[in-house]
Amino acid sequence: MLNLFATGIPQEITAVLNNRDQRVELQNQLVADASQTQSVVALKLNIPGPIKNNADLTRLFLAGLAAFKQKLVVVRQIDWSKSTGPETFLIVEGSSLAIKKQAAIFEDRHALGRLFDIDVLIWQSDLQQVQPISRQALGQPTRRCLLCEQPTKVCARSRRHTVAELQAAINQQYQLFMETD
Repeated sequence: MLNLFATGIPQEITAVLNNRDQRVELQNQLVADASQTQSVVALKLNIPGPIKNNADLTRLFLAGLAAFKQKLVVVRQIDWSKSTGPETFLIVEGSSLAIKKQAAIFEDRHALGRLFDIDVLIWQSDLQQVQPISRQALGQPTRRCLLCEQPTKVCARSRRHTVAELQAAINQQYQLFMETD
């Protein structure tokens, strides 16, 4: 069986946090520059453990990105491939709520969707900052764990599952995708 995590440079938490700070800066600029008819979408993988990027994970990311983009009118694409993981930022035509609905459908129904984190970003005037639109804003339930169907955040906070268990589930999901694609 393919092991998506067999190669790559292990990441320290400081690198992941530094990347998050850089991502926030870019996202703020993209939201500020987007027109009223455009939405800003940030895509990344949900990857547990120290290996966040390698050729196999990039291939997985690009396959999911291509599938997600099929129904979008992309105005601009910014690709970030860092050791902390592949990411892409899209400026697309359409309302933020409509795009978030498409993102949620992709995350729930596409063979690779559960491995993705797709945020549609908006300026939240009451908070004076850029925020992702929540699934709850669409009347949808929170995302579910890959292994036990509990809310993802509950399992992540309690560390209910080991990194090895989560990685095995990701490997299996990707293998199934490759066999059917």
